[in-house]
Amino acid sequence: MRTLVIDTATEALSVALCDDDRCIAAFHEIVGRGHAEQLMPRVAALPEGGRAERILVDTGPGSFTGVRVGLAAARALGYAWNVPVVGYSALALVALAARRTHNSAEPITVVMTGGHGELFWQQFAVQDLAPLAPPVSTPISVLAGQLDSPLVYGSGATALVAAGYKGRAVPLHPEAADAVALPPALFQEEAGAVYGRGADAMTVAQRQTLAVVGQRDE
Repeated sequence: MRTLVIDTATEALSVALCDDDRCIAAFHEIVGRGHAEQLMPRVAALPEGGRAERILVDTGPGSFTGVRVGLAAARALGYAWNVPVVGYSALALVALAARRTHNSAEPITVVMTGGHGELFWQQFAVQDLAPLAPPVSTPISVLAGQLDSPLVYGSGATALVAAGYKGRAVPLHPEAADAVALPPALFQEEAGAVYGRGADAMTVAQRQTLAVVGQRDE
């Protein structure tokens, strides 16, 4: 199946055209801003204008504007081409890339740049990339003092070290060309924005407490 992948949820602008699990063409660049102006020209520059039988799009969490730009473009193209639009998580895609060099049975911890001095973060099982908890947004200073993972990956990894985190940071951004390799269970058949901030944000201690309560209720 030919798949167009659109990823604008972070500082990176990333698009790819793939046949099944083989990438035909791709563009990936850390642009910071300007996704709205650059996205469609980059899609148009792909073979056959990026025309595909399916569209994958990063639904976040990430930049509020970036997530909306990617989703709007994906939905417009999906409507025009009459093809399905399927979502995936920015955090999961970084976890997939991290797994290539993660030589440990410990969970993969992904931290991505958030807003208002916070980081989006989530942990994934190494074997199948199953999320071990929902994504949350936590103040950088709080997360730096509480996170006990020896290694973190993602666009927020360097900032976490600068804030006092004692582990090692591996900076990574989601790359569109990787998305077709995500486990099917991680795709969202109804692509909708995941902003990752708000009432659900909690500290490490709060997450651990909820996990214990959940185990007692089982």
